[in-house]
Amino acid sequence: MSIENQEKLFNQASQILNDNTWDGRYTVPSANLYPYQWNWDSGFVAMGFAHFDVSRAMRELKSLFEGQWANGMLPHIVFHSKKREGYFPGPSYWESKKVAIAPRHVGTSGITQPPVHGFILEQIFNLHPGNEEVKDFVTAFYPKILNLHRYFYEYRDPNKEGLAFIFHPWASGRDNSPLWDDLVKTIQIKPGDIPPYKRYDNLKADPSERPSDKDYDIYVYLMELGKRHQYDGKEIAKDCPFLVQDTLFNAMLIRSNEALIKLGSKLGLDTKEVEEWNAQSKITFDQKLWVESLLSYAPYDLQNDRHIALKEIGAFTSLYAGIPSDNRASILNDYITSIANRPDGFRVMPSFDPDHNIFDARRYWKGPIWPQMNWLVHQGLARYDFKETANQVKSDFLELVDNLGFHEYFDPRKSVADQLKHGYGGNHFSWTAAVVLDFIADS
Repeated sequence: MSIENQEKLFNQASQILNDNTWDGRYTVPSANLYPYQWNWDSGFVAMGFAHFDVSRAMRELKSLFEGQWANGMLPHIVFHSKKREGYFPGPSYWESKKVAIAPRHVGTSGITQPPVHGFILEQIFNLHPGNEEVKDFVTAFYPKILNLHRYFYEYRDPNKEGLAFIFHPWASGRDNSPLWDDLVKTIQIKPGDIPPYKRYDNLKADPSERPSDKDYDIYVYLMELGKRHQYDGKEIAKDCPFLVQDTLFNAMLIRSNEALIKLGSKLGLDTKEVEEWNAQSKITFDQKLWVESLLSYAPYDLQNDRHIALKEIGAFTSLYAGIPSDNRASILNDYITSIANRPDGFRVMPSFDPDHNIFDARRYWKGPIWPQMNWLVHQGLARYDFKETANQVKSDFLELVDNLGFHEYFDPRKSVADQLKHGYGGNHFSWTAAVVLDFIADS
């Protein structure tokens, strides 16, 4: 990509983050489709802002953590905005203010998302060495992330294995991934189990690119279960049919633990607790989640005591966390390379196995390329010195944005994407802009 194109994309990305900023302090993912502040979206957004407005990057994290609960849980949505019609589930549905440990001043959801905030904090710190304001912010913010991680090990690790569970597909960050298809089929919804509800997402975006109505019934059922238990992880673990030790979620926890250890060392903070967590987590992840017949890592279904043995992108984020041995890392890299070299023409990295009959190149998490996931995969490949593959992931993504705009996700098939006028899902998307900013700054 030419220097001129890079400058153009950098300026467009910066403008999108500024345009998606509300009240001068937090960012919405996409104003029309997602009109509130989202958890891991804002982590990546803070990274993006750090390249041109570090004060705004710090405000992004501060505003997000205003929603942190007293037990350390960080919700996946913080409802700073006044009530807005046309979004489900909104603040009145979650009823967080009925939960004693939830914040009183702002409504939130009752589930969380992949914990990216530790390594995002490290990114901001490393981008601004010697900046005392940044150093003071990181020192003050460190305990908030530490409390979040402590929550996972105390409330989401019933067997004390070092792996946190999720109890809702949304918490995985990969809402309608084929990973969950067989598991949710075991959930029998009877009349009266879920309240009437009205979706709006499939009215604002192409329904063929969104989760199905059947998916949403399951989402609502699991949200209702969470409400019944006041979102208490220990109680939920006793009877929730969806209880999964996810690859992406735990890889992000491990990588963020590592970031806290590195930051703590630089700032003179006690990191013993985090070091103990991470030592166990890395071993358990590598031993328990690796499926030899799949030649990949896979989530573990705790209720049914089995792996969810499908190839999908969460497994490859383990590289960023430094989990695989060199041999296993090479296996993962070889798989990505095989996709890039397919004769039918694919960009990398699709979110799901393109050789599986469930693969759908345009429906949300069943196949498309996602910006933040490609960033994570790129970082992991670079960590293991797979430079050629890492550069391929980066260049493929930047080419898609340059051709099709700052959309939420993209078709991985070259023959299709090259004929499209735009990407899929929401447009002027915040984390797409953030990833572009970081990729270009790293070029």
